Amino acid sequence: MEKWRYLLTEPMSPEMNMAVDEAILTAHSEGKVPPTVRFYTWDPATLSIGYFQKAEKEIDLSAVKEHKLGFVRRPTGGRAVLHDKELTYSVIVSETHERMPTSVTEAYKVISMGLLHGFRELDLKAEMVSLASEEEKEKYSSPGSSACFDSPSWYELVVEGKKVAGSAQTRQKGVILQHGSILLDMDVEQLFSLLKFPSERVKQRMIDSFRQKAVTINEVSNRTVSLSEAIDAFRKGFATGLGIDLVAQPLTAEELATAEELARSRYATDEWNFRR
Repeated sequence: MEKWRYLLTEPMSPEMNMAVDEAILTAHSEGKVPPTVRFYTWDPATLSIGYFQKAEKEIDLSAVKEHKLGFVRRPTGGRAVLHDKELTYSVIVSETHERMPTSVTEAYKVISMGLLHGFRELDLKAEMVSLASEEEKEKYSSPGSSACFDSPSWYELVVEGKKVAGSAQTRQKGVILQHGSILLDMDVEQLFSLLKFPSERVKQRMIDSFRQKAVTINEVSNRTVSLSEAIDAFRKGFATGLGIDLVAQPLTAEELATAEELARSRYATDEWNFRR
């Protein structure tokens, strides 16, 4: 069974979390580290936005400061995500890896099998739904707000008919980076208080739509799942789903140095975070 690196990093600032993902991608593109599955959390709790979002138009930045949250733009697409009571994962693997289909959509499906098996490790009846029809896309699509990762237009992970994970992907230097948010709990009111809407009525409609289409682990579990339990479950899930052996290895000194430089020169800068 092929060995991939497993990383559980300490809680990090928003700029370091994004920088570490990119540093691993660069090191893997140069053949210096194996394919990697990383789990991480955020300090402080952070609002991240997608690469293509317009920060000042879509986000209430004064509310972000008021709630004492971090803020960062991801290198991947999608919408705003509140990283608080959750586990974030990333998978970094070469586009040419034998397990990775050349199709972006099919590669997304393969990587997301790790999530599917992770949810099942927690005794949740998760399933991956193909969004082949317009009807299915509408059923699971995110509401038309700035909130939450965009629904993939190809597959969706659901429990009891509701979304349970949001993921996004980018490809750089011949390497796939897919990362996403596994929600244990969520303060929906807080998330939507950080976004801009034309009126309170529209805001409430979006909140109602979001609640109908998305759910957290602890809303559908018959017990309270802790962060450590989620980490154990999804580590097993990715090993099973990808058919690999996950071996714990730390970041290399070179990766850490690259990440620190990227955090300083890119992910902590207004030029990056408010570029749109």
